[in-house]
Amino acid sequence: MRTKPDTDNPNKEPVIEIEHLYKQFGTRTILNDFSLAVQKEENVVILGKSGAGKSVLIKCIIGLLKPDSGSIMVLGDNIPKLNHDHLDRARSRMGFLFQGNAIYDSMTVRENLEFPLRRHWIKISQKEVDTMVMEALENVNLSHTVDMMPAELSGGMQKRVALARTMILKPEIILYDEPTTGLDPVTARDIDNLILELQKKYQTSSIIISHDMNCVKNTADRVVLLLDGKCYTEGTYEALEQSNDENIKQFFE
Repeated sequence: MRTKPDTDNPNKEPVIEIEHLYKQFGTRTILNDFSLAVQKEENVVILGKSGAGKSVLIKCIIGLLKPDSGSIMVLGDNIPKLNHDHLDRARSRMGFLFQGNAIYDSMTVRENLEFPLRRHWIKISQKEVDTMVMEALENVNLSHTVDMMPAELSGGMQKRVALARTMILKPEIILYDEPTTGLDPVTARDIDNLILELQKKYQTSSIIISHDMNCVKNTADRVVLLLDGKCYTEGTYEALEQSNDENIKQFFE
């Protein structure tokens, strides 16, 4: 059983603090007074039905979408209030693992990993870039793929490359959008283990969106149920699994 971080320590500041978040598309309300705090080195899994707003939430956190109202404090920055340059700097402290990996087919593995290093404001030498690329690939046991093309890799290997790219700047926070979707059970478990290994190695905090209940069980310190745009309930996997609430039970049956 995973040990829950000390979230009740009053002296511990959350690394993510979302308060009274609202987001609409047309007349449809997706996030409706949603609030959540994530502590340092904590993995929070967001559960919810398709279309509940899970992906919208993490896109708001990283600044890809702007909420209609509410605050999103990430490592001391109010994300919706940042200008482009400050948002770019804030994003260098966050990693985002896309559901579809978002690997560029026309680039080698090396070039895919170099891409975020070229995009961000930091100035580093080619030697430093090479070192960071190899370290990131070693973290996911894929250093031998550095000069391969994505088409030469299996689905699980592509997911690992995407995770290596997400981790290359050693972000303090990682947002995972369905990290095990489309993977066989063995490969999915490998990705779960990598998430935990990287959390321990770099003391990262994470929000994970997943429909894979094995992934939820394996990676979550805390599970949050997003229902009707709100944080309906939260707790450990074990606590929610024992709930008699029909809105909760449907995810564990």
